[in-house]
Amino acid sequence: MLFDSFVRPALYRLHGDDPERVHERTVRALGTLSVAPRAARSALRRLTAADEQVTVFGVRFPGRVGLAAGMDKDGRALHAWPALGFGFVEIGTVTRHAQPGNPRPRLFALPASDAVINRMGFNNAGADALAARLERHGRPEVPLGISIGKSKVTPLEDAVTDYRTSLQALRPYADYVAINVSSPNTPGLRTLQDRDSLAEILAALRDAAPRTPLLVKVAPDLTDDALGELLQVCVDHGVAGVIATNTTLRRDGLAPADTATATETGGLSGRPLTRRAREVVRFVHRQTGGALPIIGVGGIGGPADAEAMLDAGAALVQVYTAFALHGPGLVRRINRTLAAESGRWPSVF
Repeated sequence: MLFDSFVRPALYRLHGDDPERVHERTVRALGTLSVAPRAARSALRRLTAADEQVTVFGVRFPGRVGLAAGMDKDGRALHAWPALGFGFVEIGTVTRHAQPGNPRPRLFALPASDAVINRMGFNNAGADALAARLERHGRPEVPLGISIGKSKVTPLEDAVTDYRTSLQALRPYADYVAINVSSPNTPGLRTLQDRDSLAEILAALRDAAPRTPLLVKVAPDLTDDALGELLQVCVDHGVAGVIATNTTLRRDGLAPADTATATETGGLSGRPLTRRAREVVRFVHRQTGGALPIIGVGGIGGPADAEAMLDAGAALVQVYTAFALHGPGLVRRINRTLAAESGRWPSVF
């Protein structure tokens, strides 16, 4: 493909094989597309998007394929993503306080494994800055999800206030809010998936935003028992859905050529996560009797992976790593395949 053969190698030659600089350059370029005339973006969207209406937790989506959190943390390319064929966009993860994230280097490509390791650490300009950007530039033409996380400077015992402050700043702009308690790159964050901690957070957020759909993003490294407890908390507190899954700390399924890079700390995403993410989606669907809508994410590298994720019980899917590694043609291919099979999965969840 053109992107794999020419565009990606050119970007890496320009930026000294630094994946984070490639990422930054890509988002900057898409920021230019974001402010292009709407007619031009609409024309591009007609070539890339699906024509499939799906209603999930009361929100109407014009396609099942969304952009996962992490690609556009600060919403700098909001209006470009629909033009590339995405049926919804999730920005963030954003925190109450602006923070630089972890020291560089913190993003590592594993090309032989079709994977990435990151320890970004929620680098973002803060919830108030994102709210101001959304106020200036408006929401995209497709549903907008906003992922919120705990600020690194905030002690775990003050996490509830931290999340609630971000939610209050951003809920006027969000079609749904994702509660990220599962990133491996903020110290102690995953302990907030425990029953008591999560229950306290969800109770406070539901009280602060009773009409905003709240979703919980879960780690793929939880045991079935721990995941079962988490799901019960979600049901008890009226969570609208689950995003499964975040990155993994495991290093299974990597190619020998990536052995050295695999020693880097951080969360692994991409092809090695495909099977485990699907297992988690299947478990959530079975455990909740299909009553809790699922956004499936993790290792979706093409149409067959997206189909398998939907077959496992997901209502929607998200992509990030494969999009970053292989380019926007991926979204168009998945959209075309899913549209051709549109009667295979429910359209209302």
